[in-house]
Amino acid sequence: MPSAKVLIVDDEKLIRWTLQECLQKEGYRAVTASCGKEALEAINESSFDIALLDYRLPDVRDLELLEEMKRRRPELPVVMITAHSTLENAVAAIRAGATDYIAKPFENQEIIHRVASVLENTRLKRFVERHREEKSREFSFDRVIGDSAEMKKVFALVKRVIDAGDTTILIQGESGTGKDVLAKAIHYNSARAERPYVNITCTAIPETLLESILFGHEKGAFTDARSQKKGLMEDADGGTVFLDEIGDMTLYLQSKLLRFLEEKTFRRVGGNQDITVDVRIIAATNKDLKKLVREEKFREDLYFRLKVIPVHVPPLRDRKGDIPLLVEAFIEEYNQEFKKRVKGISPALMKRLEEYSWPGNVRELKNSIERAMILTTGDIIDLADLPLDILDEADERLSRCGESPVRLTPRGLSLERLEEDLVRQALKLSGGNQTRAGRLLGLNRDQIRYRIEKFGINLKVDLDVG
Repeated sequence: MPSAKVLIVDDEKLIRWTLQECLQKEGYRAVTASCGKEALEAINESSFDIALLDYRLPDVRDLELLEEMKRRRPELPVVMITAHSTLENAVAAIRAGATDYIAKPFENQEIIHRVASVLENTRLKRFVERHREEKSREFSFDRVIGDSAEMKKVFALVKRVIDAGDTTILIQGESGTGKDVLAKAIHYNSARAERPYVNITCTAIPETLLESILFGHEKGAFTDARSQKKGLMEDADGGTVFLDEIGDMTLYLQSKLLRFLEEKTFRRVGGNQDITVDVRIIAATNKDLKKLVREEKFREDLYFRLKVIPVHVPPLRDRKGDIPLLVEAFIEEYNQEFKKRVKGISPALMKRLEEYSWPGNVRELKNSIERAMILTTGDIIDLADLPLDILDEADERLSRCGESPVRLTPRGLSLERLEEDLVRQALKLSGGNQTRAGRLLGLNRDQIRYRIEKFGINLKVDLDVG
């Protein structure tokens, strides 16, 4: 990492000069200090990528300067250099925060190699830390949208067990409710966040391959096994494996998974050696596992082993109070993706969204907002931007919630006034969209237009639409 800035702290002038010359030839920027006081002044005034620090200086005791430097600049990697190389000194320096340890006398090439190695390791560590922080933000519980009582119960349960070691979690809920998002939030907010997160959809992989993918295989285990291969369980050591659609796993693989959950060991396909890994299993399904157990399609012992912590994610129709929050979040997301400045949705459209049953749950809502964001030309999404099936079902629900059906009384009624009233209702429900209003009444666009003119309906003035 040439051009990195190095602080050299040593009371011997020749060593300071030698290190400075050596590192500058390699492209580093080198600054020197002859004592502890100068070193602290230097790190207060400027930032450094690495420090080379003599173990003993005239104005400080042994590791006092190292400890003070780490207190002021915890992220600064420090390499100790000393003529008094003992195991005790090395251990003490590392415990005090040193990154590495070099004994005098040393070769210039050794210094160059150590500096490059420490800088590269530091760069990788910071990259991993940034990646972990980004993932933590991306999959924080703040991103799992929900302010309803139902979702608050889910969050409260999950947060209590998030760091409960390797405790297995079973997430159940309909397709599209966000089980995978919740699983990621659990992983990236746990102590396992720095380790791998592996997502496996059990139905997406043929049974003959799934065992090998999960547990790996030995050379010659089957026709195409030309070499040994680790499975995803080994790759995820220390992290989390998310088994989606666990209800579709075959009974044979269920027995393999049960053994792993009970013993934390497995064997590669074709192998005879037990392999132990530290992995948390999060399983998810949209199926009724109890029913599958009764039908002998799912192992009862595996079911009980999986549901140590059962989490039920409610469907969107049972938490409609979350729809405005979800819509706002999706609009913000797609504003960034599509480079738009949509501010929100119309009140009429929000009413339709809250009346719709959302069989596809949050996924369907997100897809609908994505479509609307692509099609809309204004800064407010309106009824015309949403799929007809969503609006049609919502219209039916709203109609059922309106006034009682018309009843003929002995006093009679005016068909023309009734027709006008129905036309006005249809236009109001459709937000002024004449095609949709016509569909509600079984009329085409020309027929509804004729009636608008016939009854002198002004959409903007009379109905406050358009």
